Amino acid sequence: MLLSLENEVDPDARYLGDALRSLLTDYETYDCVRDGGHPDRTEYDDIDGVVVGGSTAGVYEADDHPWMREEAAFVRELVDRGVPVLGVCFGHQLVNEALGGRVEHHGLAHRLVDADLEADPLLDGVNPTIPAVHGDRVVELGDGMEPIAATDDYPYFAARHRDAPVWTVQYHPEFQRDLLPRITADFGWTETELSWADVTTERTLRNFERLASEYSG
Repeated sequence: MLLSLENEVDPDARYLGDALRSLLTDYETYDCVRDGGHPDRTEYDDIDGVVVGGSTAGVYEADDHPWMREEAAFVRELVDRGVPVLGVCFGHQLVNEALGGRVEHHGLAHRLVDADLEADPLLDGVNPTIPAVHGDRVVELGDGMEPIAATDDYPYFAARHRDAPVWTVQYHPEFQRDLLPRITADFGWTETELSWADVTTERTLRNFERLASEYSG
């Protein structure tokens, strides 16, 4: 079973839960915003892996959202225990900052991008055409993290830990073409020459589910 950490502070901007229902076989959701960022370890001691979800908040807003510091501490515990972790967008940023990295605001991006993907099992079957919707960026990776994807202007588009089963991606695997009207209404959208027909980012979640099962098994 996977545990999904819900980090979205705006209930109307929550996308991940619906996607998990269609893409994963067994998961539970923990609401960090409502219940605090450090789940009870005894309640989730048998989880195979953890998905650290996205948010329209920034990791540098922890003074306004104390649960972020709790969640960062939880992430460090997971890394120390060898529990598989996948950080998604805000989760990409929080995991890297929790491990000593740095995040900055760069202005909102909302378009398909062409990414250079390394050979990594998390990215099996993921095409380089990827929807990017984010305002912040990781500018320094966390300790032990190495890049596994980059775009022309973002060298840390995805990363993996050298020693622990930890992966992070700036993109949202749950953003598919059927969500484009909602994404456009929430964030705006810039058309490019790239095509949604080439987007297969949902495989990221399925790959992580498989990897987490292999590590726990």
